[in-house]
Amino acid sequence: MAEIYVSVDIEASGPVPPTYSMLSLGACLVHDPDQDFYAELKPIGTAAVPEAMAVVGRTMDDFATRGREPADAMTAFCDWLSEVGHDTDLVFVGFNATFDWAFVNWYFLEYVGRNPFGIGGLDIKSFYMGQAGVRWADTRSSRLPPHLQEEDAQEHHALADAARQARLFRKLLRTR
Repeated sequence: MAEIYVSVDIEASGPVPPTYSMLSLGACLVHDPDQDFYAELKPIGTAAVPEAMAVVGRTMDDFATRGREPADAMTAFCDWLSEVGHDTDLVFVGFNATFDWAFVNWYFLEYVGRNPFGIGGLDIKSFYMGQAGVRWADTRSSRLPPHLQEEDAQEHHALADAARQARLFRKLLRTR
């Protein structure tokens, strides 16, 4: 079976589910970023860390008004993964995957009953650390070498950041 790498990024109201809410979810295929998925979700509670909301750049009320019900968004994401995955292994890919995967995993289990990615994901930071032989502190996006950086800044928009991660991971795959 072939593996399909899916770059996933989320924006959240705080550090852990379900205390905090996943507010947006973006995903794209690493090798074909034009195949993508994006959803904004209604919050599952009111808890929010001010610094997290500053990064998101919108209010909880805005997501409550414009977001989709979490069950609908996660079902749609699961359906999209089935369409792009066919009979292959889907691999969750993220930059600091542990954060994004924790939310996606919890939301899938809560609202769909299963996580199509299984029990883990591929962390680009760890991949780079092993490939380049650098310290963990040197895996921050601001410390990556120039040939891995992009000119425009991270947007903190889940789909744009998922596409950025996909481009970075493709570069890293070419250098191994």
